Amino acid sequence: MKKEVNKQSKKVEPFDYASFEKEAINGLYEGKGLIGEDGIFTKLMQRFINAALEGEVTAHIKEDKKVGRPNRRNGYTHKKIDTDLGEVHISPPRERTGEFEPQIVGKWSRQLGGGLDKHILMMYAHGNSYSDIKRQIREIYGVDYSESSISELTEQVWGEVVNWQQRPLLSLYCVLFLDGMYFTSREGGKSTRKVLYSIYSIDANGERDILGIYIKESEGAHEWGRVLEDLKRRGIEDVLFCCVDGLKGFSESIEQVFPKAIVQRCIVHMVRSSTKYVSYQYIKSVCSDLRKIYSAVDRSGAEMALEAFKETWNAKYPEIAKQWEANWTELMAFMDYGSGIRKMIYTTNSVEALHRQIRKVTKTKGSWVNDKALIKQLYLILMYGSKSWNKKVLGWLNISKDLNQHFGKRFSEHELE
Repeated sequence: MKKEVNKQSKKVEPFDYASFEKEAINGLYEGKGLIGEDGIFTKLMQRFINAALEGEVTAHIKEDKKVGRPNRRNGYTHKKIDTDLGEVHISPPRERTGEFEPQIVGKWSRQLGGGLDKHILMMYAHGNSYSDIKRQIREIYGVDYSESSISELTEQVWGEVVNWQQRPLLSLYCVLFLDGMYFTSREGGKSTRKVLYSIYSIDANGERDILGIYIKESEGAHEWGRVLEDLKRRGIEDVLFCCVDGLKGFSESIEQVFPKAIVQRCIVHMVRSSTKYVSYQYIKSVCSDLRKIYSAVDRSGAEMALEAFKETWNAKYPEIAKQWEANWTELMAFMDYGSGIRKMIYTTNSVEALHRQIRKVTKTKGSWVNDKALIKQLYLILMYGSKSWNKKVLGWLNISKDLNQHFGKRFSEHELE
């Protein structure tokens, strides 16, 4: 049974009409107003909205369970929204998958029935500038939004970003895919290159998640170590596999934070690196012989394939075999497991696919005014595109049996029943 890791905020109680009636009558005798911040009807509106949100998340979780998808509540967020009766404090509930989209008040809306707000944020997430959004809103809805109003609306997302980035994590993840990509940000009027550190995960039930995005000055093992320390601070106690590229010192940084984790170096990255200087006329043959190494039945077969590769290519490209021998332990880590686990961990392509999704939206934008603006847009891209990256791993039943066989209680204690 997986342990509950997210401490829930104070539970929102069901709406009690009898209690409200008594409270409302007492309020009238005390001279309280009907609307406004402490208005009697304003509080009624607040309770109605919270009760509706509770009903929505309950229905959402029930639907997930009907199709065999494990899900559960995951605490609450808190925000203020504007209504015709005044400002109202509400507590939207959260659930484990992060897919719950409230209908009565949108995730990022600050107004009751704020469908237009959601549309503006969606356009911003798809790379539209403030001026483009202003023009489209006027053409589609006949409403004039100033660029400053649009900027203020996107700024309200920042609270959601902070909550998401600081949310508690599970105690065990089966796989962490770790990779970086570069962006341009402006500081003090000067453009500078920044690195996005992405952590893409698979938990003990085969569910995928993005655990965080971090903006750093450069990519290095030391900075990755600090990112991993933050993940540990947020609740991760153990990781089975870490899938990485060939960054120098990466393995040592992982070992310091998660000493039991098995490091799998990306085979695809290694093939690319190995064939970087291979002549075009030999590239297919070299790749074919390399494939015989990493597609072998076991380590012994892989070693035999490597020896055969050396006999064929050492005279022309001696550095390729040397590279593979120097990184052999991390390249061959996946050989100890069944085909399901092998396919899952032998490459970091899954996080690279996530980066391609991001790049597709951001490629037309030269730079961002600051790191905060960059993180906001990246967050919205990920949230609006979540259906493309948070699907459960295919064939998880067989994979979980293999994991249970190799890791025992270290894995099985974190599965949902």
